[in-house]
Amino acid sequence: MRKIVLIVSVSLDGYIEGPDHDISWHRVDDELHQHFNDLVRGLGGLLSGRVTHELMAGFWPTADADPETPAVMAEFAGIWRDIPKYVYSRTLRHADWNTTIVREVVPEEVDALKRQPGGDLSLSGADLAAAFLRHDLVDEIRLYVHPALIGRGTPLFPQTDATTLLELIETHTFGNGVVLLHYRRAPGEEVTAGTEGAGRHE
Repeated sequence: MRKIVLIVSVSLDGYIEGPDHDISWHRVDDELHQHFNDLVRGLGGLLSGRVTHELMAGFWPTADADPETPAVMAEFAGIWRDIPKYVYSRTLRHADWNTTIVREVVPEEVDALKRQPGGDLSLSGADLAAAFLRHDLVDEIRLYVHPALIGRGTPLFPQTDATTLLELIETHTFGNGVVLLHYRRAPGEEVTAGTEGAGRHE
């Protein structure tokens, strides 16, 4: 069965973006970009919320049309166009580029998607991740920790009383100082239920 893998860049103090969606502190050089190209190429689909999807759709579909675009970015543009995408939104009416709109996070529907053939499914966006975590649907977490303290912004994980135990299965340090921390659910461990807020996916 395919896995749901939360893949996200995060600051050392736990934010995925600063105020006004600022990600200028991200350190994405050719080495890290090629790593993401190779990773995404092997996936079976991208799961995101509306905001994340629209940010991606506003740039990547035609990024390789500019002759000034670096080769590693042009390569990713083709990968992004071709891969199946699932955008969770209650308000979005239309989406191009091999995209399916999903209205709600329904565990039974996610399970059916996981049972389809193909590679694992990536998950991105703090609000959507919160909804998947609330339903205990995240199998693995790949954190790309950037060497920056940004002080405030959008935290990756919501406050909750639940406890989820993880097992570290891989680490890698890139030349620019970004560190990959790859976790999976600890074998035999269950989530300790608590009070969790609903994730938004407008």
